[in-house]
Amino acid sequence: MNHFFGLSATAPSSPTVHTSNYVNGVNGGKHRDDGYSRATESPTDEKALPVLPPPSVPYWSQSLNNIEGNGINGGRFDKPIPSRQYDSPYSRSLSSTAPGSPRIPPVRQNSGNHTPRIRPHATTLNIPGMTRSKASPDGRIPDRDVAAKLVIIMVGLPARGKSYITKKIQRYLNWQQHNTKIFNVGNRRRVVAGITPAGQCSGKTATKDDVSTQVATILSGGHNHPDIVIEEPSKLDLDNSGKPPVPPEAMDQSAKFFDPKNEAASKLREQMALDTLDELLDYLLKQGGAVGILDATNSTVHRRKLLVERIRQREPKLGILFIESICHDQNLLEANMRLKLSGPDYKDKDPVKSLEDFKARVKAYESAYEPLGKWEEDNDLQYIQMIDVGRKIINFRLRGFLSGGIASYLTTFNLSPRQIWITRHGQSVDNQLHKLGGNSELTERGHYYGEALYRFITHKRKEWLVEQKDKIAKANFPPQPGDYTPPYPELDQELEDKNFCVWTSMLKRSIETAEYFEADDDYDVKAWEMLNELNAGDFEGMTYEEIAEKYPEEYAKRNADKLGYVYPGVGGEGYLQVISRLRDMVREIERITDHVLIIAHRSVCRVLMAYFMDLTRDDIADLDVPLGMLYSIEPKPYGIEFHAYRYNEAMGWFDEVPNYKPRKTVDRNS
Repeated sequence: MNHFFGLSATAPSSPTVHTSNYVNGVNGGKHRDDGYSRATESPTDEKALPVLPPPSVPYWSQSLNNIEGNGINGGRFDKPIPSRQYDSPYSRSLSSTAPGSPRIPPVRQNSGNHTPRIRPHATTLNIPGMTRSKASPDGRIPDRDVAAKLVIIMVGLPARGKSYITKKIQRYLNWQQHNTKIFNVGNRRRVVAGITPAGQCSGKTATKDDVSTQVATILSGGHNHPDIVIEEPSKLDLDNSGKPPVPPEAMDQSAKFFDPKNEAASKLREQMALDTLDELLDYLLKQGGAVGILDATNSTVHRRKLLVERIRQREPKLGILFIESICHDQNLLEANMRLKLSGPDYKDKDPVKSLEDFKARVKAYESAYEPLGKWEEDNDLQYIQMIDVGRKIINFRLRGFLSGGIASYLTTFNLSPRQIWITRHGQSVDNQLHKLGGNSELTERGHYYGEALYRFITHKRKEWLVEQKDKIAKANFPPQPGDYTPPYPELDQELEDKNFCVWTSMLKRSIETAEYFEADDDYDVKAWEMLNELNAGDFEGMTYEEIAEKYPEEYAKRNADKLGYVYPGVGGEGYLQVISRLRDMVREIERITDHVLIIAHRSVCRVLMAYFMDLTRDDIADLDVPLGMLYSIEPKPYGIEFHAYRYNEAMGWFDEVPNYKPRKTVDRNS
């Protein structure tokens, strides 16, 4: 037996089938007894027919006796290898004419025992367009995977940039196709107090500077998209009397209302926070939401404990993430406070008196403020502390891809004044022929576009520098009556030291458009593969007319769902894939403090514009981004400032488009 096991260790695991002769000269052959089959003589020879061994002789016994007789493990081969060897018992099986057994499909079961499954489903990565499963065929967070959904609870004193952070997170997650909404307790408070009409209470504050109002008329026939409307409570019954303890028309909204010693006001604020949280939970559990953000101070352990208990009562598997915004930078605090003076609580009021009242409100919160820490850690609750808008980030016990992705995204924040420009390349040869994709060169008109773009950007760059220096000279704090423009908190840095980056794709038409920038040492030009045009797979180089004629089913599928459609063939992509590969690009744009001009392609420009302008998923694939349009995005502490310019080919210049609003394309070749 020991000899047998030693043999097994040295013998091939799957010996080759050999036949020592040709049976009676089959195929004209002759008998051979050298232990080799005819198949080994030449690759062009016909295969020999194997001779089956007698069924009474086990294969392993026959092989063992033959090998032992040839002296293996004991020296050398004394004679040729026996004539018959078979690699497995299956080589001796005869073909059966009986019908095969019917396939029995698997039945879902609980492996190991008969106890029903009680643990929750595993939660994992969900990226629309990149991951699919039975539970989540579109890659979004499914209703079954409740543990992957997330409640974000903001924490922090007033004027710490919480609303700014929540809007950025909402925009980023919605852009990645994870349904996200903000639920603002302050909006509810103002409605109850009579400051804001009930119909205007929403997750987004509608001001003229809010980008969401600039792009409200979008794509669907020119109609306004509805705001995120929060249904206001008919009553705030805190003492079972059926009436609020303070009539709304008499509710004091000065700093006294936020004093923690004011018990009636504290109860009212607490009830409004819980009611707003209930709406958030309804959104996650009943309306298909993935992330709900509760925007409020939540500055005490008592308040946070109430919120956690309410969440776990409704759905214990929901993820909870606290995000605390802490601010030590006095310039940043000054900018945030000045921004508050133009908000709904102090709008059209005396700025000096408003500032005094707001500082008193902050002091009232500070008297009872308890930062995140021991209680959250003792209860194993994940949290992120964000200090000075991302200059320092502290994470505790982060779980899940959403929490980790949010933490990474928060590290990219900066409030440095800068400009972000987005445009398509100049006209290419394939543009003239209406062909998809390809790597064609620019036409003569395309080269002229690149020259005009260089001259215009250089002019606007100098103009911007003059404007910023003028703002610094005129900045006042506290602001003068009628002055509600919040300053940049980082304007004291040297503006002239900023680089101007020009980013192109790796395709010829994009690189050639930047040739004039490349020739100027004052610009830093870089080509990125992630900025390449959407890959059309098998349809590269075709026109949409050709696709409609030759592949009508594919053409119809794309028209039915342009966002989710993926072009067939090797390398074929769709808009969701472009969003996925631009994720790092967006984070880099957010991170850098330099100016940047992106010269890309239609699908890439659509996706980038959708991020910065907070467009919905239904808008992305149909956004009108024709050749010759140039877009300027200037990040501000309250959002962005947006401008659009149209190429004037006759003048070799760009004209600003006043009150530009994104619209649905009417070009069939898009």
